[in-house]
Amino acid sequence: MSKRLPKYIVLKNELLSWMESGKLSPGSQVPSENEIAEQFSLSRQTVRQAFSELERQGLLERVQGKGTFVRSAGFREEAAQPRTIGIVTTYISDYIFPHIVRGAEAELRSRGYRLLLASTDNDKEKEMECLRLMLSEPLSGLIIEPTKSAEGNPNLPFYLSMQSRNLPFLMINERYRELEVPCLKVDDELGGLTAARYLIKQGHRRIAGFFKTDDLQGVSRLRGFMHAHREAGIPLAPEHVVTYATGQKGELPAAKVRELLSAQERPTALVAYNDELAMPLMNAARELGLSVPDDLSVVGFDDSALALASGVPLTTLSHPKEEMGREAARRLIAMIEGEADAAGDPDDVLYVPELIERNSAVAPASR
Repeated sequence: MSKRLPKYIVLKNELLSWMESGKLSPGSQVPSENEIAEQFSLSRQTVRQAFSELERQGLLERVQGKGTFVRSAGFREEAAQPRTIGIVTTYISDYIFPHIVRGAEAELRSRGYRLLLASTDNDKEKEMECLRLMLSEPLSGLIIEPTKSAEGNPNLPFYLSMQSRNLPFLMINERYRELEVPCLKVDDELGGLTAARYLIKQGHRRIAGFFKTDDLQGVSRLRGFMHAHREAGIPLAPEHVVTYATGQKGELPAAKVRELLSAQERPTALVAYNDELAMPLMNAARELGLSVPDDLSVVGFDDSALALASGVPLTTLSHPKEEMGREAARRLIAMIEGEADAAGDPDDVLYVPELIERNSAVAPASR
């Protein structure tokens, strides 16, 4: 056996060989954790990890007060089935999320895993339902996008349960602050800084920023936006910082931008939390008779398909999307299979957003 494999994986493979050879027949009782630990000179924690892996694959079953047994039917067929990884995202069918899922699914399929997908619709209670569903399945691991990450983690018990069961998981786009788990994310603060710096360099001095702040991505993008103003020595008017929650995104930002653009000293540029928000902001400007970019420059974030969908191609910041999905799947598989060398850095992956210049942002017209 490969020396690179963790001890619990080596033990798990040994127990699988016992099942295949008939040494452990369907319905038979497995030696206790203490007996296995003594036989192989392992800690009980290592034995418990191996048992948990086989339970997740549906090959072992614990019976309260009696012990652990080999599943009485179909264990060979179950062993041959691909292992399953769950993905929990805030959304599935729109914006950039299908690209993230597509990247993860392609990598999982190429490695013989299958995918179980769930969406929280960016709702904490639905996240709880998704986690409960996932933990009822024989999963090998989980990829999770936290829901409203800036508002805390009321579902912490589920995450602690995953850790106590040694179920590998990682997070994408952000992570809950109290959890020490790997996270793949964009450097959102740098993105907000880059967007504002770009407009300031063009000569804009009245720049309004619109940020969704019930997730940490928005908080970080706002922080970068404010930093750019501080380093340039440009005062930032309070009314030029517009924050909103997920439930307000349909109305509040559009109402605020109409108010700002109707003022005597209106902004000459906007930074939007993402491309999805940039579209209604640009539409509101047009309804007021303003031209993008001649009267108003706009910068988005995420380089989504929407960036090219409007009449004026949107200047925006990049988001890795499919690459993030593929890398998340690759790293999770490495965690599951003990491929430490293949996983590389076991901690965070921080993607640097790049400014993609198109036609929605130019130097301000003299007024």
